[in-house]
Amino acid sequence: MKLLISRRLPESVMADAAARFDVTCRPVTTPMDHAECVAALRDYDLILPTLGDAFRAAAFAEVPAPRAKLLANFGVGYNHIDVPAARAAGLAVTNTPGAVTEATADIALTLILSTARRAGEGERMLRAGQWTGWHPTQMLGMHVSGRTVCVIGMGRIGQAIARRCHFGFGCKIVHANRSPKTVEFPATQMALPDALARADIVVLATPGGAATHHLMGAPEFAAMQPHAIFVNISRGDVVDEAALVAALKAGTIAGAGLDVYEFEPAVPPELMAMENVTLLPHLGTAALDVREDMGRMALDNCIAFAEARALPNPV
Repeated sequence: MKLLISRRLPESVMADAAARFDVTCRPVTTPMDHAECVAALRDYDLILPTLGDAFRAAAFAEVPAPRAKLLANFGVGYNHIDVPAARAAGLAVTNTPGAVTEATADIALTLILSTARRAGEGERMLRAGQWTGWHPTQMLGMHVSGRTVCVIGMGRIGQAIARRCHFGFGCKIVHANRSPKTVEFPATQMALPDALARADIVVLATPGGAATHHLMGAPEFAAMQPHAIFVNISRGDVVDEAALVAALKAGTIAGAGLDVYEFEPAVPPELMAMENVTLLPHLGTAALDVREDMGRMALDNCIAFAEARALPNPV
């Protein structure tokens, strides 16, 4: 079977793929555009896409009888794929849950600590040769231990973040979730505005897609406390980025830590100029063993399809 891999994966995964399929890998690291997606649907049996590859309804509309029968997404998020349109065209869609959970939660904690304790600002000051030595009121930030953390989206990743905050830092957990959620550690579920108003730290961990587009906007930032910080490790378009910039400029919230952006890789210059904002280049799962696990999970879905077995991770 012919397999298209949209962007090169770790070498061990590429070797495993080549041992099982007739593999083509795009030589670039940019997302597939509409024309490339249309061609892939026509020319390949299996496609292993990832973040940003434009498998929208328009692509499926141009190929009424696609050769491709599976989109084995590399990543847990699949908001770049129109799943109903794919199914209507006869394609199954899978993703890679589980493999991304712990690494993404680690990045959330990195952003929480870096933003609360002003670590990025401090490093920039030191590297610029502006540090004049320790003194008692230098760069005072927020002590994270014992704070109230609001997790928006209590799925696998949200729970992993909450566990770290509760067990590691003694934080009180409140959360907002679309459906009732029971967890194995102390946590109080409440309506989003109430949860935002209680929190010192707000972490966004929802899936992307139409249902969560701009879930965090001006009213939500206004509901937060002025000393609170906001962290996003979900998808960029879950946040109204203009509203976030406005809230930071106005002092409505105290700071932000971001790993994803509404129009990435573009980042608003206003955010880059703010010292109270920690910015990472979408590092959520950027660890070799994690990316290998993700690749093998995507390949397992391809192999199961080729062998006419049940797909391990259908969406």
